[in-house]
Amino acid sequence: MTHLTQLTITQALEKLKNSEITSVELTQAHLNLIEKLDETLKVYITVSAETALEQAAAADKARANGDDRPLLGIPLAMKDILSTKGIQTTAGSKILKGYHPIFDATCIQRLYDAGMVLLGKVNLDEFAMGSSTENSGYFQSRNPWDVERVPGGSSGGSGAVVAAQMAMGALGTDTGGSVRQPGSFCNVVALKPSYGRVSRYGLIAFGSSLDQPGPMTRTVEDAARMLGVIAGHDPLDSTSMKTEVPDYLAELTGDISGMKIGVPTEYFGDGLDAEVEKAVRDAIAELEKMGAEVTEVHLPHTKYGLPTYYLIATSEASSNLARFDGIRYGPRIDKGEMWDTYRATRGEGFGTEVKRRIMLGTYALSAGYYDAWYGKAQAVRTLIKQDYEQAFEQVDVIAAPVAPTTAFKFGENTADPLQMYLADILTINANLAGITGISVPCGFDSKHLPIGLQLLGPAFGEEKILRVAHAYEQAHDWWQRTPTLVTQALG
Repeated sequence: MTHLTQLTITQALEKLKNSEITSVELTQAHLNLIEKLDETLKVYITVSAETALEQAAAADKARANGDDRPLLGIPLAMKDILSTKGIQTTAGSKILKGYHPIFDATCIQRLYDAGMVLLGKVNLDEFAMGSSTENSGYFQSRNPWDVERVPGGSSGGSGAVVAAQMAMGALGTDTGGSVRQPGSFCNVVALKPSYGRVSRYGLIAFGSSLDQPGPMTRTVEDAARMLGVIAGHDPLDSTSMKTEVPDYLAELTGDISGMKIGVPTEYFGDGLDAEVEKAVRDAIAELEKMGAEVTEVHLPHTKYGLPTYYLIATSEASSNLARFDGIRYGPRIDKGEMWDTYRATRGEGFGTEVKRRIMLGTYALSAGYYDAWYGKAQAVRTLIKQDYEQAFEQVDVIAAPVAPTTAFKFGENTADPLQMYLADILTINANLAGITGISVPCGFDSKHLPIGLQLLGPAFGEEKILRVAHAYEQAHDWWQRTPTLVTQALG
């Protein structure tokens, strides 16, 4: 018998429509599993149980009256960097502890409008700065596949909550791979939309030219369903594009014959784990058997992505986080004098990684260094973007690994920040170029840890990567596998 938490969003909607289950039952099942597992996995910063059950009851009543909204009665979780009206939003930082926004982020509001039930807010690296969720100001979230290992980051909480069936789906944010990498580590589907496809209004900014909210789900169809709800122009966000939103579900035909898939040689170099490479190449071979045409492509400026990203991202972080000083935003530690108050407030409110990135960004933007570092990084960013544009003139989709390794152990990379930054080396260039990408489960290594296949598409080409990802997913059962921890909790 299938437990309610094992249903996909699509399956649950069908049962809700047929009156086989109620939203209250579905929501309560997830709350029960949260109660059993969250002490071990440390995923939720805030559980809004009472509100969720009220929303579920309202959804059941609305459905009884003929309402059939796209996500009516579906219990979801949100990364705690997206503003939720009346519900604590911390960005994983002590400096925002107790902050209750007076408005909802646009993507949250659109999910509410579609009928979402909000289970709560999940953990992340502080201000989305990290690749392991070890930088949270509250606690370290754990990977459901191996609790001694990280779930990835910065949307590690969002990846873990879906993998552990403690929510039917979640929103994360992707600044340099922050939904795709935890998607790979946790064996869930994770979609980074094109920059400008989903409104950033209400997203507490890390890197304003890089951040993009995206869905994390158990299946590609569920991701397409969520994207269809949150995508589209928002007049409250000046970076939101007035571009038509396709019917993503209609694109999931299962047929990829004739599609051209590029394999970039630069993504298969030194440092790539042998088991990861084999799983990804096997997945690409499967796509070829399905009728896709596979060809080699070149992205010559790939190797410059890491330094380019960490100059631009830290510079933007330095500017965005200047407001959290205990005077304009955040709790104040009053030391009498202004500068002493600033130092105390920011010194205790920010964690080590956030301070490191603020310092790096401030240096890059300082007089005498702006042109040499930040200006040069923006010029290289243009070259990286042009590499992708030229590649997409030849192919529909690019296929590659998501991360060089599977999930690593806690503390393995924390002593060396550069080693941690390298965890993003295969994902950051997509953010620099503003294109779309998805991670879809494609296997496990010898330690039984998940591996993800990364599919990249041109800007506003989400339907292409969803089509390929869905076709691959249908040929395998990787997504159906459940962590032992969860199976035991379900009895």
